[in-house]
Amino acid sequence: MRILAIDPGYDRLGIAVIEGNPSRPTLLMSDCVEPKKGLREDRLAEVSRAVTDAVRDYAPDALAIETLFFSTNKKTAIGVAEARGAILAAAGAKHLPIIECSPGQVKLAVAGHGGAAKADIARMVPKLLALPNKKRRDDELDAIAIGITALAFGLPRR
Repeated sequence: MRILAIDPGYDRLGIAVIEGNPSRPTLLMSDCVEPKKGLREDRLAEVSRAVTDAVRDYAPDALAIETLFFSTNKKTAIGVAEARGAILAAAGAKHLPIIECSPGQVKLAVAGHGGAAKADIARMVPKLLALPNKKRRDDELDAIAIGITALAFGLPRR
């Protein structure tokens, strides 16, 4: 199975394409998309375009996305919710099944326990699959972790 995995964000969007099965995941691509500062609709269009381009280039079987985590910062939560909407609309336009992963599922699948810290996830991802040597932001590592989780737990919803 080939998964397009997204760590949704308004300022930074983690994106990865992973294929295989839970015991042998393979990373095909990962990146951190940082929309240019400016008009909200332009930034959301860039998020949507990144997803559409990845669907075109990698032909995934499903899109995995982290469920929205509400923080105390409502402005950030609204921006992430809008980015999720742009992502889901791009996936819907291509009729991609969606796999939603909660933060607890990602922590369990990657680090072995639902209470893992962000540093635990970052430390475990390179142990679970071969990563090309480059510097990665947390958002990119989170997208890779979401992809691994989708392979382990994911059943697309239709």
